[in-house]
Amino acid sequence: MTDTAKGRYSQLESARFGFLTRARDAALLTIPTLMPPAGHGPTTKYATPYQSMGSRGVNNLAAKLVLALLPPNAPFFRYTIDDFLLEKVTGQPGMRGEVEKALNKIERAVQSAIETNAVRTSAFEAFKQLINSGNCLLHLPSDGGMVCYRLDRYVVRRDPMGNVLEIVVEEDVSPTMLPNIIRGVISAERAETGDSPQKTVKLYTWVRRERHQWTVHQEIENGAVIPRSKGTYPLDKSPWIPLRWSKIDGEDYGRGHVEEYLGDLKSLEALSKAIVEGSAAAAKVLFLVNPNGTTRVDTVTKARNGAVVAGKADDVTVLQLQKQSDFQVALATIQRIEERLSQAFMLAQSVTRQAERVTAEEIRLMASELEDSLGGVYSVMSQEFQLPLVNRLVHQMERQGRLPPLPNGIKPAITTGLEALGRGNDMTKLQRLLQNLEPLGPEAIAQRLNVGEYIKRLGTADGIDMDGLINSEQDIANAQQQQQLMEMLKTLGPNAVNKVGDIARDQLDPANGAQPPQIAGGPASG
Repeated sequence: MTDTAKGRYSQLESARFGFLTRARDAALLTIPTLMPPAGHGPTTKYATPYQSMGSRGVNNLAAKLVLALLPPNAPFFRYTIDDFLLEKVTGQPGMRGEVEKALNKIERAVQSAIETNAVRTSAFEAFKQLINSGNCLLHLPSDGGMVCYRLDRYVVRRDPMGNVLEIVVEEDVSPTMLPNIIRGVISAERAETGDSPQKTVKLYTWVRRERHQWTVHQEIENGAVIPRSKGTYPLDKSPWIPLRWSKIDGEDYGRGHVEEYLGDLKSLEALSKAIVEGSAAAAKVLFLVNPNGTTRVDTVTKARNGAVVAGKADDVTVLQLQKQSDFQVALATIQRIEERLSQAFMLAQSVTRQAERVTAEEIRLMASELEDSLGGVYSVMSQEFQLPLVNRLVHQMERQGRLPPLPNGIKPAITTGLEALGRGNDMTKLQRLLQNLEPLGPEAIAQRLNVGEYIKRLGTADGIDMDGLINSEQDIANAQQQQQLMEMLKTLGPNAVNKVGDIARDQLDPANGAQPPQIAGGPASG
């Protein structure tokens, strides 16, 4: 029956079978627990590979992806606004610095939500799944956090352009986690069949795309719908994010990075097994005694180290494997394969120090390295992982009242490659502009450059909260006025200053309707 979530899941399983089989083959050579065999359980025994290159490569590449896609020291996205919308929102030109500063606050708030919700931990597991199997499903529930589902726990259907049309998730849950009504139905069924009341229940979540929204509901294995599980989401703010390592038009699932190097991994596994077993055989020490010689076996066996016994050296020999040259050929082949795999998994191309804090330039170089080495996978992740993640988090924070709603037209933009740090690239451009202006001289720069706006944009590009840090134009004017009054006090004396102050107060009286006097060389006095 395809009108139930369980029936739909069973119908879509056939399209997933080939991808799931390849994912399990890849896991056997990397990390077997990433994709357990069918029917696995707590007592399942997993195979142990003879080589560690696969597991090291998966963990290393996943760690680099997390650091490049979710950098800990700067937002990985930025809000963009064009000049026409900027003038429409602010009502006056020249306000980009203020708007950029306000948008930077939202970016830092979203970045803080990523840190506090432990998104990076689940992202690391998701990238390991992507590298191994090429597919995984992320769920961002409304109460925070992020959950990663393996390929064997969900099915997905896409249109020829790669847009997701349908997702069905299968989970094993305890009956105690279900509503009382559903729990009563399950207890009645199990009373008839004799099953244990504590046995887990299959829970299915069915997500379908309609014209302008997503619809979702949950069912248990007998088709009963969970009360209050029905809901809708905007198309670009769904909590369900299916990811692919590689985008292949016309296919519902992607293919993993390990699959591309499966031949090298299989060869390395076979050669490593042969070397390990051969080395164990070569390490075995076995003495051979000539049965027709004068040396007795008991004499050799019972003699202590350094003892003097009667015997003939030619009667005793040590068994040797005589396979050194063959082992050298295998070892040379292993070395060549490991070099290729090190390049494929970026084990030999690290620009990042092992430290608690890494610089923005190191992350920028790593992003470029990922883009060059993985052939556009970094760009796919930016559009299928980073952008939906930001949209969903912003939607959650707006509903919780933690962020103000933004005007239409202001949307997050994810940058890739050398531009991976978003506003960090703006800071580089601002610094380069000042360097290009240096030949004009400090006087020309002071006349042409709006220093306050420059400082405001520079701080925003570096992700710094500028509130209260930079003096406003009014603060600068007040400071200049105070300095001029101090100079007048020194020059004219206190009586003259008091007289000027009285005149200023009289002219500032609304009844007089006059403007304040102008102090020579300075702003209006209040």
